[in-house]
Amino acid sequence: MEPLRSNVDLNPPHRCPKPPKYTSLRHIPIRFQCSNYQLNRKWSMKSTLRTSCRKVITTESKPQNHQDLFTSIKRGFVGFAAAAACFSSTCFDFPALAESLTVAFPVSHASEVNTVQRTLVEAWGLIRETFVDPTFNHQDWDLKLQQTMVEIFPLRSADAAYAKISSMLSTLGDPFTRLISPKDYQSFRIGSDGRLQGVGLFISAEPRTGHLVVMSCVEGSPAARAGIRKGDELIEINGQRLDGLKSEEAAQKLRGNVGTSVTVTVHRGKDSDGDSDLREVNIQREYIKLSPLSSSIIAHRTPNGHLAKTGYVKLSAFSQTAAVDMEDAIRSFESQGVDSYILDLRNNPGGLVKAGLDAAQIWLDGNETLVNTIDRSGNMSPINMVNGHAITHDPLVVLVNEGSASASEILAGALHDNGRAILVGHRTFGKGKIQSITELHDGSALFVTVAKYLSPALLEIDQVGITPDVQCTTSILDSPKGPLLREENSTSTSSLEADSCIMVAEHELDIRESKGTAS
Repeated sequence: MEPLRSNVDLNPPHRCPKPPKYTSLRHIPIRFQCSNYQLNRKWSMKSTLRTSCRKVITTESKPQNHQDLFTSIKRGFVGFAAAAACFSSTCFDFPALAESLTVAFPVSHASEVNTVQRTLVEAWGLIRETFVDPTFNHQDWDLKLQQTMVEIFPLRSADAAYAKISSMLSTLGDPFTRLISPKDYQSFRIGSDGRLQGVGLFISAEPRTGHLVVMSCVEGSPAARAGIRKGDELIEINGQRLDGLKSEEAAQKLRGNVGTSVTVTVHRGKDSDGDSDLREVNIQREYIKLSPLSSSIIAHRTPNGHLAKTGYVKLSAFSQTAAVDMEDAIRSFESQGVDSYILDLRNNPGGLVKAGLDAAQIWLDGNETLVNTIDRSGNMSPINMVNGHAITHDPLVVLVNEGSASASEILAGALHDNGRAILVGHRTFGKGKIQSITELHDGSALFVTVAKYLSPALLEIDQVGITPDVQCTTSILDSPKGPLLREENSTSTSSLEADSCIMVAEHELDIRESKGTAS
């Protein structure tokens, strides 16, 4: 994804409007917290890690005149540079070398705005210490705090104050660094935990336009049955235009109690006849099973007459259960005599990066590099397996396309660059940034881009994507395949039989078998 352009002046004058008069200064200790995480023995960073992820920001206790109000910010070395080590809510932190940092700000007369003022300082400090771009998009980040606090002071509602924080974050030029409300954060956690009431859509903001587009539909969900598909643009929800709305906010509007309905207006791009389609769909909400994995056994005869059994695993997202679900499916297949595998990551928008790393260890041995991270100082650190033992060494094909992003690209790159899998399909999305997620004192959550990642072969992924070994076309098939037989019916038989990418994947597996390729 490309960074969003900001219409905020990135080189503001140093003289700012004087804040309104105030009667007191805020005295609140603010602690930056991230969860301590015991390194998984299956993979680890090649860095010396120790827990020091606590830094206190206090407010200046003595009165100051208005002009000096924000000059009391003491610049010091930032201390918990978590770049290259923060995955989802899990944070590895480097030794802290920070000085005490003091911030003074005038207390708003509106109590709910006071809370947001504290959130502003928390968010500003975390970004100051961890954001992947140490220039903060070539602007004075300390000055941005001053400007935003001045703008928040006269406000009377929390929503308006949160909007000012979002405006401040937008100047970083990174759509993935954002603040979400307590309510939206709870919805995000529900999605990661796999419990949801809604319509079954994965949506994301297209960074070039800001439009909300469908990344994928949960198979068999109300949205899928209504004909909504990947690439559709969401225009309205219940008659409300979505211009400028964040993806989390739109997702919240789509969720609701089972039995209720929501009306969605979607736009589909031009079809083969050159016509565009704008239509309104009423969808009834249901319980959405977010178990991200479905599986089948595909049996067919190879060109040499051998009856082959291929384990097909489709992973739609990287939730907390993704790696465990995949491991269970592979062990079940192994007990049934499967001799090759297809891992389908098409239209998988990502999710928890740790889940992608854990999934890689199912297929890899030894101490292979899974991904390389680059922090804000340009330091590269590999994340390696630690004495990995693959469940299976059978031949593997991974399916990817333009909807495969983030953790999907990490997993696909790890399997491909270590010689474990052939990639079939189309170039991936190209999201090579890693975010940390920190829950703030008010229950909101700050997503911060803390690192970029490269594939094990040091290939750039961000805004580039991964190019598969074989394009997904049926023209390369030079011999008809035998009938496909299904031994498990969790995936539609007809859809698998009609899927040209699966046909190409099976062809590649046949080639490996005929050549006696070691796996």
